Amino acid sequence: MTTVILLRHGRTTANTAGVLAGWTPGVQLDETGQGQVQAVAQRLAAVPLAAVVSSPLERCQQTAGVVCEAQGAAGRELELRTDDRLGEARYGDWTGRPIKELAKEPLWKVVQQHPSAAVFPGDEGEGLAQTQARAVAAVREWNAQLGPDAVWVACSHGDVIKAILADAFGMHLDSFQRIVVDPASISVVTYTDTRPFVVRVNDTGGDVAALIPPKKKRGRRKASSDAVVGGGAGSGAA
Repeated sequence: MTTVILLRHGRTTANTAGVLAGWTPGVQLDETGQGQVQAVAQRLAAVPLAAVVSSPLERCQQTAGVVCEAQGAAGRELELRTDDRLGEARYGDWTGRPIKELAKEPLWKVVQQHPSAAVFPGDEGEGLAQTQARAVAAVREWNAQLGPDAVWVACSHGDVIKAILADAFGMHLDSFQRIVVDPASISVVTYTDTRPFVVRVNDTGGDVAALIPPKKKRGRRKASSDAVVGGGAGSGAA
């Protein structure tokens, strides 16, 4: 089973200004965001990560870079990798505009109620369905590359992570607005041969010991793709 930790970047100056940053260059973490990132990196330092892969945008590069530094301090040197497919949704002409202004646009209701049909205006705009397709493809390809025992971090953006989670839940994209992904939160999905298991969503402070892969033992059975009927005893049970 390959486990991906979906990490949203820390709070940014655009978040506090109420502006839709999109692919605007130069959007940085604010002071609160920097503190959030330090905290989550220290939490994840206990987990031996196989890779840290990030959106190319600065706020994610900053966040993922701190995670790599914490892994290095724990004796595991990791090179930060970048994948454009984990980049923010391309909001086109909405980019850089105030959220309160966008909420008055007719497209806003489509994004809220029927996001699978939402295509952002302008030459640079894309549909949210396209965003989901590229992001899920990226996760699946990294899973295959890193192997079935890997635990890795994908550092991305709120709408992108929500779209990946919707796919993992088997939810239609039109329901993805029901999912909340806060700055510097982690959401965890374990992918098996037959289905993904969503392990955590929007975790901003929980213990991460359960994410540490168990030591390999001779003759250990391959992890099952079956869900435990009744819910089981939990991931920490022997």
